[in-house]
Amino acid sequence: MDRTAKADLVSTLNGVFDTSAVVVVAHYKGLTVADMQKLRSQMKQAGATVKVAKNRLASIALDGTDVASIKPLLKGPTLLAYSSDPVAAAKVAVDFAKTNDKLVILGGAMGTTALNPDGVKALASLPSLDELRAKLVGLIQAPATKVAQVVNAPAAKLARVFGAYAKKDEAA
Repeated sequence: MDRTAKADLVSTLNGVFDTSAVVVVAHYKGLTVADMQKLRSQMKQAGATVKVAKNRLASIALDGTDVASIKPLLKGPTLLAYSSDPVAAAKVAVDFAKTNDKLVILGGAMGTTALNPDGVKALASLPSLDELRAKLVGLIQAPATKVAQVVNAPAAKLARVFGAYAKKDEAA
């Protein structure tokens, strides 16, 4: 890799670190090419990305970013998983690590907050952004339907009362 390619990679990684909501660092020693392709496809489906970069270049790219706290984790064969959704990359990495023991999660960062492996696992257990949005919409819609039912109920009761009086007058 020549000097200009390295500079391009560093600037690209720096932009990724600036815009990503979460970055997960893991060791991938022993993963086969098929396993890596499977991990990449799962990440892509979740809206996340996996990148294998030289630790020295990734370390340079981390300078001046919020996720600079992951620098000490960049030792050995590491991969970086990142996403704009705060949960996606962590969720896929933890799920993949459960089925494949060769992927070892070292930690990560969410904004300025450094995460240890347990923190990444806790983050992965949270619902995704889309799930949270669906729950919010459900919570917002539920009271609106209840309000509509309450508003319509007195009118319906009043109509039944008038109807009963009208039948009573007709019968009499």
